[in-house]
Amino acid sequence: MSQDILGSLPDPLNYIIRIIIAAVCGFIIGFERKARSKEAGIRTHTIVALGACLMMIISKYAFWDEEGKYDGARVAAQIVSGIGFLGTGMIVYSKGTLHGLTTAAGIWATAGVGMAIGAGGNVMLIVGAVSTVIIVCVHLFLHLPIKLFASKGFHQIQVQFRFTPDSLDKIKEIFNTDNISRMRIQRSEDQKTGTVLLRTSLIPGDNKWQQIMEENDFILAMEYYEEEW
Repeated sequence: MSQDILGSLPDPLNYIIRIIIAAVCGFIIGFERKARSKEAGIRTHTIVALGACLMMIISKYAFWDEEGKYDGARVAAQIVSGIGFLGTGMIVYSKGTLHGLTTAAGIWATAGVGMAIGAGGNVMLIVGAVSTVIIVCVHLFLHLPIKLFASKGFHQIQVQFRFTPDSLDKIKEIFNTDNISRMRIQRSEDQKTGTVLLRTSLIPGDNKWQQIMEENDFILAMEYYEEEW
């Protein structure tokens, strides 16, 4: 076992500090996810890292009174499968698109960070901290607007509009697409309103969104659906 920088502390304090460090690492990963409005954010990642660290500590140190008649890896092994089960519930396949896969993988990796920190020793503590930085950097880097990293050639935009004979054609022209995956038209009092879900390769910038709304008063609302990859 590698030397533990926290080894000079009483065991309870040692374990508590490790749990706090794991929670901070989970918080950092979760903060990046929350900034992108993902389903699993700060609370989820923090609790996963903290819980994995706690289970790792239990796995290594809770059975010393058994005098070697235990396998310390058994509890740790269940963390991997348990987090896998949790991640499975986040994955949804809908309309030919897979959602939540990256979030599930991130939860699994966050659990690994917690396990490394809970394992004890300077090496594992550094591995957990560095892995946190790498996970966040990977998310930031792969979300850069670089075509090489994009796994899909289209994006989904939902548009709500006042229905007129040529309104749908105008919307298709604005977003440069004929690909409509869903459309709904309803009557409200004396006017008709419509909602369409478009698939387009065009992603309007922040200023472009405002410009579209100002130049086309028949458009009531727009919403961008980010594709998970």
